[in-house]
Amino acid sequence: MLHGLLWQLNSEITRRCLEHPFVRGLADGTLEREVFKRYVAQDAFFLRTFLRAYALAAAKSDDLEHVRLFHQLMAGVVDELKLHAGYAAKLGIDLGHVEPYPATSAYTNFLLRIAWHGSLAEIVAAMVPCMRLYTFLGSELSGSLRPEHPYEDWIKTYSSDDFRAPARQLESLLDNVAVDCPTGRDAYRYAMQCELDFFSAPMEVPP
Repeated sequence: MLHGLLWQLNSEITRRCLEHPFVRGLADGTLEREVFKRYVAQDAFFLRTFLRAYALAAAKSDDLEHVRLFHQLMAGVVDELKLHAGYAAKLGIDLGHVEPYPATSAYTNFLLRIAWHGSLAEIVAAMVPCMRLYTFLGSELSGSLRPEHPYEDWIKTYSSDDFRAPARQLESLLDNVAVDCPTGRDAYRYAMQCELDFFSAPMEVPP
């Protein structure tokens, strides 16, 4: 399957994400609150672009079943944004005035460029890494949960079947609409690198 091949080809970036100080801080609960606040704000900004990319993918699809799937995936992003709104209320984050970091802009600009000008296969190849990586990280970090873990909600969200199911659906769609080619490989790998950079950005910005 193409989705498995692309995941395997990028295993080194996956490992670096899992070992990243941001992710390790989520796992053991030591991630600084201010760093997590910055991450939440940037992720909410990113998810709005992810939502638009799904909408543009649906507009490019001639298959009604694919359109229905994109509609379901968009609903999932809306639910994820509700989670971020909950974080914002608890942590005092103004999600209406988020200035994207360079790493965030690089990722969102890439997704929108692909969504507007790429093929359906390229769009899906660019979007799978986010879903697949977060499912992987949630599963890996689920063993770190303990009573009153400060990032319990994050870990439970991304290790849940509710998140895993749409990630698998998107991977199945990739297998259905794409073939192994340089443009697809490049889109997938660039998105994976963007994910790694995204974890670094809130740790590098001064308070």
